[in-house]
Amino acid sequence: MKVLITDKCHDRAKEILSEIAEVDVLPTMSEDEYVENINKYDAVMIRSTSRITKRIIDTSTHLKIIGRAGVGVDNIDVEAATEKGIVVVNSPCGNTIAAAEHTIAMMLSMARHIPEASKRLHEGHWDKKNLTGVEIFGKTLGVIGLGKIGSHVAKVAKAMGMNIIVYDPFAREEIVKELDAKLVKDLKDFWHEPDFITIHVPKTKETIDLINKDTIAQMKKGVRIVNCARGGVVNEKDLREALDNDYVAGAALDVFCDEKDITTSPLYGCEKNLVMTPHLGATTYEAQIRVAEDVATQIKIVLQGGKTQNAVNKI
Repeated sequence: MKVLITDKCHDRAKEILSEIAEVDVLPTMSEDEYVENINKYDAVMIRSTSRITKRIIDTSTHLKIIGRAGVGVDNIDVEAATEKGIVVVNSPCGNTIAAAEHTIAMMLSMARHIPEASKRLHEGHWDKKNLTGVEIFGKTLGVIGLGKIGSHVAKVAKAMGMNIIVYDPFAREEIVKELDAKLVKDLKDFWHEPDFITIHVPKTKETIDLINKDTIAQMKKGVRIVNCARGGVVNEKDLREALDNDYVAGAALDVFCDEKDITTSPLYGCEKNLVMTPHLGATTYEAQIRVAEDVATQIKIVLQGGKTQNAVNKI
């Protein structure tokens, strides 16, 4: 058996999979390169950079499983994989802490102008009065998506003195009660309340452009927005306009529509209170080890004829 690992997954993945298969570790490949090579492999393990398209899947003749070292699987054509009987697995818990901590860090960095303050100090400017921030204590945090990451963010924010309002049609009642949160069932009743909004939803047809000029117009003036979920959930053009006209007081984004060339984003070059990081939510040493071990173990189980608990499709 042969397994392909790309996107710089942690070495633990290769260690685990080498117990049962020959493992190739290669740089991220283009669609054409995948198509040219995919028939060599029984399994593929990727992170967020690679895209496993229908064309790649249809070309494959031996592929049994695709492993996503992370949570989101929007870079895999799950429908095409399912039609061909290929299992798709992810690591739903491996990067929960890392992504939640990054969300909190982004929110605080934005609230206190930390990136801009550091930049100015490095340039030799001791500039305090123009960098007055806001406290998060006593503010209302709106959480869209109360899954593993969203609920952990909410718990930390609650401990820091924030009030929590939640929109999630699938929210677990016990978590809402634990947070003493307000749960709203219609987004129209959500937008006007939060001082800060954080997004924790997958990228689907329903969530693309969830934050747009119409929903921003329903938010309170001076709202601050955090997106460490998926690019495309926030309409970047509309957010840029709202930042430029000071309707949105700040934004912090870890994910973007085009993560291969950030210069194509309408947010590129924005000099307002905008914090941007290059999809670092899951990029901690601890998280990378956890997801590598998790996904590699699942691939190993499937290749040995077993069934995995974290399949995102039904085969």
